[in-house]
Amino acid sequence: MQNPRINRGFFIYFEVVKRIAVFTSGGDAPGMNACIRAVVRASVHFNLEVFGIHGGYQGMIENDIHPMSASSVANIIQYGGTILKTARSKDFMSPEGRKKAYENLQSHGIEGLVCIGGNGTYTGAMKFYEEFGIPAVGCPGTIDNDLAGTDYTIGYDTAINTAMDAIDKIRDTADAHNRVFFIEVMGRHSGHIALNAGIAGGAEGIFIPEKENEFEEIMKFYEQKSRTKQFSIFVVAEGEQEGHAFDIAKKFQSKFPDCDSRVTVLGHIQRGGKPTANDRILASRLGAHAVKALTEGIKGVAVGIINNEVVFTPFQQAIYDKKDINQKLWIMNDILTR
Repeated sequence: MQNPRINRGFFIYFEVVKRIAVFTSGGDAPGMNACIRAVVRASVHFNLEVFGIHGGYQGMIENDIHPMSASSVANIIQYGGTILKTARSKDFMSPEGRKKAYENLQSHGIEGLVCIGGNGTYTGAMKFYEEFGIPAVGCPGTIDNDLAGTDYTIGYDTAINTAMDAIDKIRDTADAHNRVFFIEVMGRHSGHIALNAGIAGGAEGIFIPEKENEFEEIMKFYEQKSRTKQFSIFVVAEGEQEGHAFDIAKKFQSKFPDCDSRVTVLGHIQRGGKPTANDRILASRLGAHAVKALTEGIKGVAVGIINNEVVFTPFQQAIYDKKDINQKLWIMNDILTR
């Protein structure tokens, strides 16, 4: 028999919880505020009481928990960062810390959680449920786009647009001085940002951790191009196995000592700024469906969008399943950079 909870409308639901809380944890990502807004407004729609936890799991331990209303989230959808603040909590990693967090939730009568974050956030929610039975639904909030169970994570689209804009600006000065630039982008151990921002920025070469030994291959084609082109842009993922942008630039300089090369590390600029329309819409959909899931008794899952359809993926699968880059994009990039 088909699960009656799948593909149900927003106006038909099972009331399983009456009080929930929302928090953001780990690295911030543009669109988190849009997700918080959706969680709060959807909770109001479902007649739930909703609380905001400030500072992620650490705020849960410190009892920094406050009621929220529809007006609490007015005029925040356009801002980056998170109004609930975020943190990485070492205290929550201990049984004592989790026990304190549970006691604080109990004191507010909170029966369910919406957690917005990445791997560490999901891991904490999974462990918390195992020990204390607090149901949670996760929304993937990370610019890295490295979580399984969703085509895109909150903040990813904004991050690649920020990186692309920076690449465009650096291209101007590279052209003016006939220089070679190595631009390092974020992504931890994932090459999603580097690949997409590199393609959008017209990079001559892209270095990502998912591909091995690409330096010699990329340099071979650079040598052929350098006879007719005086400047070049290379994009390097921060988790690239051959090293950071400075390491790769050093190898390049030893191979082409007459070239004038520079390194730019974009860093945390990629986490900030106004979220794009895509991130605002994605975050709104994920936040609203996370609340809906809790009202239907769905727990221990991350909500995502695959092929424009809402799906739920168990936390363990979302955390540990490897999310590879789009291989067709990599092949296309290989063609366009030759």
